[in-house]
Amino acid sequence: MSGGKLGGGLLVAGTTSDAGKSVVTAGICRWLARQGVKVAPFKAQNMSLNSFVTREGAEIGRAQAMQAQAARVEPTALMNPVLLKPGSDRSSQVVLLGKPVGEMSARGYHGGRQEQLLGVVTDCLEQLRGTYDAVICEGAGSPAEINLRRTDIVNMGIARAARFPVIVVGDIDRGGVFASFFGTTALLSPEDQSLIAGYMVNKFRGDVSLLEPGMEMLRSLTGRGTYGVLPFQHGLGIDEEDGLRVSLRGAVRESVVAPPVGEDVLRVAVCAVPLMSNFTDVDALAAEPGVVVRFVDRAEELADADLVVVPGTRGTVKALEWLRERGFADALLRRAAEGRPVLGVCGGFQVLGEHIEDEVESRAGSVDGLGLLPVRIRFEREKTLARPSGTALGEEVSGYEIHHGVAEVLGGETFISDDNGRSLEGCRVGSVWGTHWHGSLESDGFRRAFLREVASASGRRFVPSPDTSFSSLREEQLDLLGDLIAEHADTDGLLRLIEGGAPTGLPFLPPGAP
Repeated sequence: MSGGKLGGGLLVAGTTSDAGKSVVTAGICRWLARQGVKVAPFKAQNMSLNSFVTREGAEIGRAQAMQAQAARVEPTALMNPVLLKPGSDRSSQVVLLGKPVGEMSARGYHGGRQEQLLGVVTDCLEQLRGTYDAVICEGAGSPAEINLRRTDIVNMGIARAARFPVIVVGDIDRGGVFASFFGTTALLSPEDQSLIAGYMVNKFRGDVSLLEPGMEMLRSLTGRGTYGVLPFQHGLGIDEEDGLRVSLRGAVRESVVAPPVGEDVLRVAVCAVPLMSNFTDVDALAAEPGVVVRFVDRAEELADADLVVVPGTRGTVKALEWLRERGFADALLRRAAEGRPVLGVCGGFQVLGEHIEDEVESRAGSVDGLGLLPVRIRFEREKTLARPSGTALGEEVSGYEIHHGVAEVLGGETFISDDNGRSLEGCRVGSVWGTHWHGSLESDGFRRAFLREVASASGRRFVPSPDTSFSSLREEQLDLLGDLIAEHADTDGLLRLIEGGAPTGLPFLPPGAP
């Protein structure tokens, strides 16, 4: 197939969180884009601390930005109209159409606010359907969360509104995938079940023929087929939504890493602060041959690090308290005194400053920072959302800003400047750097120059690779996802679903929704 108007869509649901919905959605988008189909991703509601800023200044989940790249289109707020950014176990900031509209408790959101947003998200989906040949939607968690079904706008709620067929993805690496497929379907109402077209197995290891008897039994039990068995594959580093593994879940090179160019490696320790946001900032470091990145939650793990990164966080004051309670603050002060490199990004930049005034995020009022940078932070209710660019260390650099804290830089050296040489938010004192910019390390020239500075300060004979292109590596990752779908999914069956909807006459599995 090449080009042509499909005029439909598909919802990718999962038996659980982290079943592989984001990967499958991105893979289908890349596969369709290769066929000449103008396709867009969509996730009605996302809960994530990993976010991105679109060109129009809207904040959306990074997973949807990555899926838009897979589809080879520009991400927009329409692709993720509702973003929830947790601030605690009980409340989240609600970002609607790219702009924050306030904090809300989970009970308040699910108690009525979420249901009110169904019209907004369906309108966004219809706008995408009017512009693109196909829309591939991603669900959240599981569609069988029966306690939340009445107010659901991201799983069967949006599928019912759009009359989209649904495939359910299950992670067989966790075990119990057939029971999960059956149980997910059997806990849905007859109306919801009529849209469950079939299943997709993710992360299978071994001989697929050994799985075939189980898939045949699943078909006989449910009347629904399996639209693919995707093999377990290392190195599929994509922008994650809800968490991270200590092994750097989002690394673009998870398994196959080129040897270092120089004689030494560089060791990077990332402080795993509470409510860590945009930990994908260090993916570009992990992509460099000879750079070893790990997340740490004990201060003693900083001892052998050549660079310590204090990452972004949704709770700057809470992160500062955590750093002090666990001994990280003292370790960072010692590092700075010894001239050993530290980088603070966004919230991490804020905690390295002298003083914080926060009546917005934590409402803690006046709080002393670590005092490593001559910066004072004042939290404003209006969030800064921007896509800036400039120069640093003699190289072009770009990034994106997502923060309520406004920095008043009182000294230090310029870290990043605009085209006229004026200092942009951020500064440097000795071997301590800080910036509000996320994503700056994805600028290849700047990243190499920064790593050379780190190597020099650390006394390491490390040499950055002259040809590592982060954007090319990301494209390779997205192509791998497209290959997974092209080679291991029932692509003809997927096309029939996208064009024609769910098959008619699908049987009902009792007991259904209570």
